Amino acid sequence: MSYPDATPEPIAFGERLRILRTRRGMTRPVLAGLLGKSPSWLKQIERGDLHTPSLPMVLRMAEALRVRDLSDLTGDAARMPTALFIGPGHPRLPEVRAAVDAFPLPVDDRRAPDTAHLRASLAHAWAARHSAPNHREVIGTLLPGLIRDGQLAVRQAGTPAERRAAQAVLAEVYSLAQFFLAYQPDSALLWRVAERGMVAAQESGDPHALGMAAWLTAEAHRDSAQYDGADAVTMQALHWLEPQLPDAGEDVRAIAGALQVAAGYTASSRGDAGSAWGWWDKADRVARGLSAAYYHPVTSFSRAVMGAHAVTLAVELHAGNESVRQVRQADVRSIPSRPRRARHRIEEARAYQLDGKPEAALETVDKAHENAPETIQYNGYARRIILEETEAKAPDRRRRASELAVKVGVLAA
Repeated sequence: MSYPDATPEPIAFGERLRILRTRRGMTRPVLAGLLGKSPSWLKQIERGDLHTPSLPMVLRMAEALRVRDLSDLTGDAARMPTALFIGPGHPRLPEVRAAVDAFPLPVDDRRAPDTAHLRASLAHAWAARHSAPNHREVIGTLLPGLIRDGQLAVRQAGTPAERRAAQAVLAEVYSLAQFFLAYQPDSALLWRVAERGMVAAQESGDPHALGMAAWLTAEAHRDSAQYDGADAVTMQALHWLEPQLPDAGEDVRAIAGALQVAAGYTASSRGDAGSAWGWWDKADRVARGLSAAYYHPVTSFSRAVMGAHAVTLAVELHAGNESVRQVRQADVRSIPSRPRRARHRIEEARAYQLDGKPEAALETVDKAHENAPETIQYNGYARRIILEETEAKAPDRRRRASELAVKVGVLAA
């Protein structure tokens, strides 16, 4: 007796593309525009009338759709490099996960550090992150202790005021944890930490803590292409902060500015240039009201970073000439954080590639790697640029891209 083969037919590339596009709420004309193609071309790809595009075009589709694992798009994990927008698991990840997952029982007889000590420890951690090329290693070493101490401080708080102060510090500890966990292969842990950070911030009632938690939550939504969720969090936080801004200190005003930039990023991801630049203008006015040397340790918001934000907006809007013009105006040397400078270099590389300057794009990615190698290893845009250029027709560029791919860890030696 014979039985029918129960193995389902593989889903064709075009159908996978259509499913991912509709799941993201993106129309065919919008996606086609982001790819520099016509809606009719995209329709033919989705219907299977045209062959699967080349690797560079597949990588651009993955970027536009915020696909973290290329096999979701290609259906072929064996032949395609899959971890595009997810970096490798850091060696410190199990220790951080254990600290987050530990159930904090009230049997710990240690005395919790006071909030002043915790804040000093956090300031040290942020400073170390901004100065280190291996910034994930640095904060991954510090995080388990900070998480345990922050939780203990909340449990041992003697008064409502002390508990609110401890919750504000714990919220910032979770903010630091999100920088470590971003783009690592444990998205459930990242979202769990984001939710805990938001709860701690809400319990604290502290405007700065709430603004930070909202900013990070909006970032997580946008990275997942959940633009409505990103906008909802951003707008609610800005509406709540607005009445407090006239009398607020620099940290709270900087958080409001960072949220305005976040709103601009989301608008640019949707292709809404008017709203994107309108939000940038508002944020720039906030930045100009801060002291010249001010630099927010969590969001990097400052006068120095506004040029970098302008580059990213132009890149997200796929405006090649404008992107390069903004690159020329931005001063990367004024950004005091090594990982933030490396991230800006990656945005510069995206601008050059958009403007048809692949050699400059590769050179700029290499500069970013020299500045902060761990930033490159976990950045999907950098990985996409490198992988695209490994397929370049020019032999010298293909060789350079392949060497950089090995150095970064995108391809094995």
